[in-house]
Amino acid sequence: MQPSRDIKGLLDIMAALRQPETGCPWDVVQTFETIKPYTIEEAYEVADAIERADMHDLCDELGDLLLQVVFHARIAEEAGEFSFGDVVEAITNKMIRRHPHVFDRSEADTPERVKVQWDAIKQAEKRERHERRQSRGLPPENDAGYLGTVQRSFPALVEALKLQERAAKVGFDWSEPEPILDKIEEEVGELREALRQGDRKKVADELGDLIFAVVNIGRHTDTDAEMALRGTNAKFRRRFAHIETELEAAGETLEQATLERMEDLWEAAKAIERQIG
Repeated sequence: MQPSRDIKGLLDIMAALRQPETGCPWDVVQTFETIKPYTIEEAYEVADAIERADMHDLCDELGDLLLQVVFHARIAEEAGEFSFGDVVEAITNKMIRRHPHVFDRSEADTPERVKVQWDAIKQAEKRERHERRQSRGLPPENDAGYLGTVQRSFPALVEALKLQERAAKVGFDWSEPEPILDKIEEEVGELREALRQGDRKKVADELGDLIFAVVNIGRHTDTDAEMALRGTNAKFRRRFAHIETELEAAGETLEQATLERMEDLWEAAKAIERQIG
């Protein structure tokens, strides 16, 4: 088996890995469910490579993500459900169908008209999917109602954003950011009260409300909450690394350092960042 630019080479490798007698013991026993977490993880690693503008890593991570698609398709093929070729045909068919303004005739000549057209086509696809599930004797999808098109499988921050965007289309939305800040302050107060009461279930409920409101202020200011949080995570990593480096240089360890000592180093890291700009 040799490396190849041809997708067939990757398909052959996966088939070999899945061979019960001669394949890899780990790969052979995997299922859709067991590799699902890896699929999600690989998607995040692609996003990370993009954020770091590392094209070498991006190429590598896209390959890892592609492998997940091939893996799922191989498991499905072994079960007699569909093959990788069916996956490719399905997405090419979908892209052609959703872009009649490119591949057929359509009056959608602006981004706004394209979006309206896209939503209409997706609604038609949803009806077709429902009918297909009925014909196969499958239970209906749990997506009733106007918000049913928002997938529950999204990460929570993404789901919150898409729910808000969907509701805003029918006017259920704040008119400007300022009232959302008031809502955030209200949610903080309710969270404080839940903490005072020591009710863990209510704390979780109020914390969720607070995060949902924060996502909303991000949406109204064209700031993606997921990306904003990832930026803060990177900042936290950077500043904590400064604490670790400074302690090590002074012959100290994280475990030995007091909170006051670490907070002083944290503030020093912030000062350095301000100087750098």
